[in-house]
Amino acid sequence: MKKKTGEPFVPIERHDTIRHEIVVLLQQREMSAREISMEMGISEKDVLDNLEHIRVMLHRSGTGIVVNPARCWKCGFVFRKRERLSKPGKCPVCRGEQIEEPLFSIGR
Repeated sequence: MKKKTGEPFVPIERHDTIRHEIVVLLQQREMSAREISMEMGISEKDVLDNLEHIRVMLHRSGTGIVVNPARCWKCGFVFRKRERLSKPGKCPVCRGEQIEEPLFSIGR
């Protein structure tokens, strides 16, 4: 049986909401979901969920998330029509699994 250290978990102190911090990061530079995850200290899945909400929020205000689409390293296929923000698993052309992650930024 594991011994507990007796120290309670203390969450990271934040002054803004996670979504607002993601918007600020994306206004500064283009980033992948993995880069945002490392910068914010949250999981990649949480980043993608928040990006979906940010996409809707920004669409209402007249701006939006600019997505530089994922690309296959092997054959160069670009996933232009993909609606999901996550990285695809395989290339539909060559079945290669080495896919460059999509990059996100904020733009008009």
